Amino acid sequence: MTRTLATIPTAPAVLAATVGLVLALLVGCAPSEEPYVERPVEELYNEAMDSLLDEDFDAAVAGFAEVERQHPYSVWATRAQIMSAFVYYQGNRYDEAIAAAGRFVELHPGNRDAAYAYYLIAMSHYEQISDVDRDQRTTELALQALQEVVRRFPGSTYARDARLKIDLTRDHLAGKEMTVGRYYLRRGNPIAAIGRFRKVIELYQTTSHAPEALHRLTEAYLALGVPGEAQTAAAVLGHNYPGSQWYQFSYALLTDADLQPEADEGSWISRIFGDLL
Repeated sequence: MTRTLATIPTAPAVLAATVGLVLALLVGCAPSEEPYVERPVEELYNEAMDSLLDEDFDAAVAGFAEVERQHPYSVWATRAQIMSAFVYYQGNRYDEAIAAAGRFVELHPGNRDAAYAYYLIAMSHYEQISDVDRDQRTTELALQALQEVVRRFPGSTYARDARLKIDLTRDHLAGKEMTVGRYYLRRGNPIAAIGRFRKVIELYQTTSHAPEALHRLTEAYLALGVPGEAQTAAAVLGHNYPGSQWYQFSYALLTDADLQPEADEGSWISRIFGDLL
């Protein structure tokens, strides 16, 4: 077909059409922003709770954050803050749980849920306790946080549970010292071993590791050539844990060395256990 000049678009017309097409495409591809709509606080809160019950923790966190964003001065916002900490804890996001609970305590120190916030902080540390072969910094933080719960809220249900966990945490820390002490003893370093076993006796004498610590002290002092301290450790062990297998082991060690258990009142071991002798 033969085009006439009238049917061939001019350059300005082509440019205008092209620009128009591009603008249309840009407008069509631009993301549409949803208009801000304030929703009833009860609706937002219940929606976040539903997400929590469904174990959709990300949605629950976002939902409680929206409660606080849209209704920052309501009682629901305060509840949403502590619930956010709980959601993080439930989702094993312990660092975020500690931060959220700490923020709640800073903003609402006198709130009735402050005790629970302190408890969440303690539990978030407690749940991260590793085995005794690893660094125990987290265990120490857990112990401090649990003790803080007991100190601040001694009559609460959280304090009762914290006391039980304090005993377990202390036992764990004592176990770490025992592990290191045994290692030094096997390596022929009784002085370093005594330092570890002494720490168990001084700091964790009420834990399940105390009888073995006394036996290991008997063993280490004999290896070091300090029979008096060895006899004292065995005497204290026999007095406080007479039916323990560790006392039988210590007694056998002393007998092989022609010694008997005998407490020296000037020994550091006697001073620690003085009220029990």
